[in-house]
This record gives sequence, structure tokens and C-alpha cells, in this order.
Amino acid sequence: MAEELNELLKVRREKLDELKAKGINPFPYRYEKTHTAAEILKQYEKLGEGEESKETVSLAGRIMTKRGHGRASFATLQDETGRIQIYSKQDVIGQDKYDVYRRLDIGDIIGVKGHIFKTKTKEITIRVADFEILCKSLHPLPEKWHGLQDKELRYRERYVDLMVNPGVKEVFVKRSKIISLIRKYLEAKGFLEVDTPILNVLQGGAAAKPFETYHDALDMPLFMRIAPELYLKRLVVGGFEKVFEIGRVFRNEGISYKHNPEFSIIEIYQAYVDYNDIMKLTEDIIVA
Repeated sequence: MAEELNELLKVRREKLDELKAKGINPFPYRYEKTHTAAEILKQYEKLGEGEESKETVSLAGRIMTKRGHGRASFATLQDETGRIQIYSKQDVIGQDKYDVYRRLDIGDIIGVKGHIFKTKTKEITIRVADFEILCKSLHPLPEKWHGLQDKELRYRERYVDLMVNPGVKEVFVKRSKIISLIRKYLEAKGFLEVDTPILNVLQGGAAAKPFETYHDALDMPLFMRIAPELYLKRLVVGGFEKVFEIGRVFRNEGISYKHNPEFSIIEIYQAYVDYNDIMKLTEDIIVA
């Protein structure tokens, strides 16, 4: 298995050298896009079979599938919003470019320009008029059907998981929206968001084992915070009546895909209320 992987890596590096020898930059800095995959699919969903758009679109994405038929070939590109099919033909992009296109690998990122049409199977497709290599992938993606199945590996190599399991992106999107909603709700209720120190002189705020570090300039040991509680309470003592923090905490404990020693936490403190008020606030946040 290791020998097979090493051979694949070797072949990809050889292809990288081929591109450089032809004067093609395999890692250009920028590419001008006009659409995302989702925008194209939505905009042209009513395009009739055999019709072709007058508008030229430009899209960037990672090659996820590729199948050739002599002088023409189909591929699937994936960007942040989804997947879309592209169709390349030697007669259109030219012999030299098509030769480069045929040497592309699964995982390579390319930019394509062309018109939209609908295939006989009614799949919205970009007819490629030109393409540009944006990033040559030097490592193969996990095998399509039996690839990234190990949960521990998926959580350790999240970026690979995102590439081969697009549905995982929804977790990130929903998390961002939830945090944004909580933040806006609390601000609307008059709470002030603050940032408290991550490096602490004392370990406190929760019954957990901290990570330890050392500050050379101050010549003293410090602890990574296990909770922001103590500093938030000091702010209340100082005169702020409603404060909250959404931030990272660190606990030197067991690790699994269900338990991370580094995680996000929200802590809320309000003066002149009791646990009933905080319970109501928590319920309102969840309902919101």
C-alpha cells in the first residue's frame, strides 16, 4: 500500500515538472470568477435540452471525477457551494491545451470559462472554451467509495473530510450561524462581548486539568485557561452588569472524536439576577 502511494506521489510530481517545463504556472495567485456552482445550477435550471447560454461564465473548483472519450471528456468540479459537470473538447480548446487537460488528476483545482448547456440526460454542464490550472494536487484524494471512513482520522484531517464528504460543510455553516445568532441576540439584550486572557497565572474556573506553558520574558509558569469565568466575574465586579464571552478553552484530558481538549465555550454573567433569569435567557436563546 505504501509503495503504491509513493508511486502515485512520484507520478504527480512528474506531472508538476511537466507543467513547469511547458511554462505553465501550476500555482497562480488569483483567478477571476463570475459564478459559483450553485449559482449556475439555479440560474440555468430552466435551460432547455440542446440550448446553450449566450453568457460566458467563469468558475473555479476541484476536479472530483474525470472520464475521457478520445477527443472529448467530462469532469465534475466541486467548489464551496456544490458540484457541476464540465465538458471539454479538443477541437474547442486546441490540441496543446487538451493534452494538458488530459494529464490533469483528481484533486487538481482548475478555473474554466465557457457557455452553459444541458445534456441529453438534462444535466447542466459548462462547455469549456478555456481553462487554467490553479493548483496542482500532489497527493491523491481518498478512494471514492472506501476512502475516509475512520471517524478518528476524519476529525484529525478535517480538510480531507471536507473535500470528499461535502455534507460535512453544513456542520461548519450551521455552527457559524448559531454563534452569530447567539451573539446578536445577547447584544440586542444589552450584553457586552469581551475577550479575557487565555494565559492565566492561576488555574481556576472549572474542575479540570490545565495545559501548562512558560513565559520566558516574565520568567514564570502560566496555564492555558480551562474557563473564562474568573475574569468575567472581575468585569462584573468592575461595573459591567451584562457581559459574555465566546472563546476557546483548553483542558488537558482524554481525547476522541467526541471529546476535544480544545473547544469553544460561551459564558454569560449578569448582575442583579438569579438562576431563574439565566434559565429564561438560555431558553430564549435556544428558541431564537
